[in-house]
This record gives sequence, structure tokens and C-alpha cells, in this order.
Amino acid sequence: MAERIEMLKTIYGRFDEDKRLTSSRQGQLEYFITMNYVDKYIKSGDKILEIGAGTGRYSIALAKNGYDVTAVELVESNLEVLKKNAKGIMNISAFQGDALNLSIFDDNTFDVTLLFGPMYHLYEEKDRHKALDEAIRVTKPDGVILVAFLSAHAIMMSNYLSGNFKEGFTANFDEDYKVKHFTEQAFTGFDIVEFEGMFEAKPVKYITTVAADSVLEIVERNPDFKMSDDDFKLFLDYQLHICEKREMLGYSCHLLYICRK
Repeated sequence: MAERIEMLKTIYGRFDEDKRLTSSRQGQLEYFITMNYVDKYIKSGDKILEIGAGTGRYSIALAKNGYDVTAVELVESNLEVLKKNAKGIMNISAFQGDALNLSIFDDNTFDVTLLFGPMYHLYEEKDRHKALDEAIRVTKPDGVILVAFLSAHAIMMSNYLSGNFKEGFTANFDEDYKVKHFTEQAFTGFDIVEFEGMFEAKPVKYITTVAADSVLEIVERNPDFKMSDDDFKLFLDYQLHICEKREMLGYSCHLLYICRK
């Protein structure tokens, strides 16, 4: 655990996590799509848990909308920003904690559970299942769980088509094209069917899988890229109508798996 915490400190010390969802069209799209689905499944009076809350973009927005929010974040620097940004908001509580151990919470406590960061950084199968099991455990019966994950195939398209494809392939796949997970990846991706398969034996009912950011992570790196506010609004509306289509999932680096306990 100590090694993983140090690695995460290093990763999140490299960039401004607090601005990630606001400073680019890709981040804005990911935020809007994700919040659209959170809003779809929450109702007045719900208690919400966000595990891996980062600097609190989702948790604080939900608290401002009147929900009772509990935020758990492992990286201390992120948690400090979260607490600073949440100052004065009475209906949000923030704790330092690990997705692998939510023992501070009783079974069946939350109506909606958001597991938005941890699956990017869990490399061992037992740890991934532990995080999912803990999220399910603390969720009330009939509660909804939204889990964010990365597509390994989209990572290849967005990061490794500039003369470094061999490097990316070696980092993400074995010789039989099976996705690899290991600490040195920093961010680990999944085959979408592989990810969905982790839930098959768990006490949840599948709702949907959602493409959260489409191809924007790729195209926004083009120096000629531009998108007006009007075009972005139209593109967002378009994505909201197609983001559950299976053919759209492989384009998107960021995805959401949604299920009901």
C-alpha cells in the first residue's frame, strides 16, 4: 500500500488535477457526461459517497446541489485542495482513505456510490475486486454504483501513434494481445468486456456502459483544433444521445460502468 500511495503522490504531483475537468474540451465533456448520469440516478434526500474524489469536482458540485456527500481521497495533496474548495459547505464530509478499505462505513449506508479514480491505479486482480466489493458493500440495496475506468485500446490510439507504438504495445499488451496490468503503467486500462466481466458474480444488476469523452482526447492535441461554445454544446448533446452505443465505447479513453445493487 505504501508503494502505491507514493506512486500516486508522484503522478498527481505532475499536473493540476483540480483543473483537469475544466481546462480542456475533453475534460469538460467527461465532466458533463458523467454528471448527466449521476443526476439521472440520484434523487432528493440521497446520501452519496465518492471514492477517489480527487480535488472534489464532483463531490462539491453535488453538495452545492443539496445532496449529503461523503468524499474519500487517498492522495493527501488532492484532499487538501478538496477541503479548501469545500470550505463553508455544510453537507459535505471529506476523509483520507483507500478504496480497498472502507471499514469506517457500515454496510448499506449510501444511496449512490461513485468509484471514479481508484480503478485507474489498481494493478492486481485481487485489489480491483476488493475495491468493487467495498463499493458494493457500503451501498444500500437498490442503490446505484457508477465506476470509472480507462480503455486500454483507446489509450493506444491516443498516446502511441506518434512513432512509439511498440513502446505502447509492450506496456499494455502481452504477445497474445491480452491487456496487462502492472504498477509501472501508472494508469492501467482495460478491455471493455474484461472490465464488465468483473461484475458477473457480484450482487449487482448491470445498467449500462458509457463513453465519457469520445475522441476528444485524441483530436484536441491537434494544434489546429478549435471548437466554439456553440459547437461544443451541440457536440455534447450529440454525445449524450450516442454515448451508450457499443460502437462508441472503443473511441473513448474514459468510460463509466453503471449497475444497481
